[in-house]
Amino acid sequence: MPESRRETAPEFVDVLIVGAGISGIGAAYHLQKHCPKRSYRIFEARETLGGTWDLFRYPGIRSDSDMYTLGYSFRPWTNPKAIADGPSILSYLRDTATENGIDRRITYRRRVKSASWSSDRGTWIVVAENTETGEEARVECRFVMICAGYYDYDAGYTPDFPGVSSFRGRVVHPQHWPEGLDYDGKRVVVIGSGATAVTLVPELSKRAAHVTMLQRSPTYVISRPSEDPAANWLRERLPEKVAYGITRWKNVLLGMAFFQAAKRRPEFIRKMILGGVRKELGPEYDVRTHFSPRYAPWDQRVCLVPDHDLFAAIRDGRAEVVTDQIRTFTEHGLLLESGTELPADIIVTATGLELKVLGGVSLEVDGARVELPKTTTYKGMMFSDVPNLTVCLGYTNASWTLKVDLTCEYACRLMNHMDRKGYRKCTPRLTDPTLSEEPWADLSSGYIQRKLHLFPKQGSKRPWRLHQNYALDLLNLEYSSLTDGAMEFSR
Repeated sequence: MPESRRETAPEFVDVLIVGAGISGIGAAYHLQKHCPKRSYRIFEARETLGGTWDLFRYPGIRSDSDMYTLGYSFRPWTNPKAIADGPSILSYLRDTATENGIDRRITYRRRVKSASWSSDRGTWIVVAENTETGEEARVECRFVMICAGYYDYDAGYTPDFPGVSSFRGRVVHPQHWPEGLDYDGKRVVVIGSGATAVTLVPELSKRAAHVTMLQRSPTYVISRPSEDPAANWLRERLPEKVAYGITRWKNVLLGMAFFQAAKRRPEFIRKMILGGVRKELGPEYDVRTHFSPRYAPWDQRVCLVPDHDLFAAIRDGRAEVVTDQIRTFTEHGLLLESGTELPADIIVTATGLELKVLGGVSLEVDGARVELPKTTTYKGMMFSDVPNLTVCLGYTNASWTLKVDLTCEYACRLMNHMDRKGYRKCTPRLTDPTLSEEPWADLSSGYIQRKLHLFPKQGSKRPWRLHQNYALDLLNLEYSSLTDGAMEFSR
């Protein structure tokens, strides 16, 4: 066979990490610390690290969780801003990768397309595409850690609005914000009421002639200071890591308490949230129409605004909230079902995300395609009958990184246990006949419900049930036995 046609053996690495965002960088750090003898590489489909925090570049992009819990457990967040802007978070991720040599293990423009497990070899064969040339390369590895999040980086969600082509202005989705978009002195309508919308509206209102947040239905919105006075006080008086650890646990416990209160006493929390809005906007403002959702708190995510910025923009008349539905786009704006016309020069469709399972990676086990909706999640991080593969997904009701840290530490425990015992394979096996299936996520948010059928299920009890509770997961992942009857180890 001519040399040019000879198939070369795939490169080998102990662990392949898919994705170089906040999860992938965290996974790499934990591997280096807890499994120093294992080699690893990171494949990143984009041309730079950072994931979400590099992709989203719309005005005002910021965290919707405090940075003492969104930051890594191993690297203190030292910026005074607890609710941080996107560039500061991206800088934090880059510095973390550089300081730990993780940046040297990243191969960019490598989109992982498939992973095939061979029980005979005890390895995965991963196929990745070079996004510049279209060429494919194969990597053989013992373990795969998928850290690609759960939404589609290529496209956000935009409904099929009637009449869009007739609009003479600019239509923009926040996921692909045009560089240098001029909105100075322009009339801007932001369609949506989620975290992106409540971030955009106050920021755009600083330079736009007027900004309207057009929502079909309201969202719960609360305000918090952008700085944490207790954290700043502790940082001045205690060693950096001690102060960070105390603040982290304080915020974890406060967040858990608020979530549990919302589930147990929803009407009380509802009144508390709406009371805060009335205090911000005054007794004459129609809070019932514009800020009082039909659902209970934490049936969908609660939106956080720092330093009252959204409410300040509304009070000052720079922004307004309109609750109505769109009949059609027009040449000069939007015609609503109520008959009201909203004039606009720019319309921003902050209408949500598109979810993507495992970053689009297809799986096979011994030649059989894995149908993920037919699998069940093990401890929120592995799938039934799928060996040597973990997925890093954060919380929906708390900071993403809290769960990522726990997942990565548990994966390292698994690998070290396998090394000590001489195992090549670990596979979650669902053999409990009393287990019933439940949806992977219990949020009623549209972006979740649209694609929930594509995701694995969870079980009705441990270890197949996903807790949205950091304290329970800490016990379940960091201190529980690896040999729990559901995890099968083999040589």
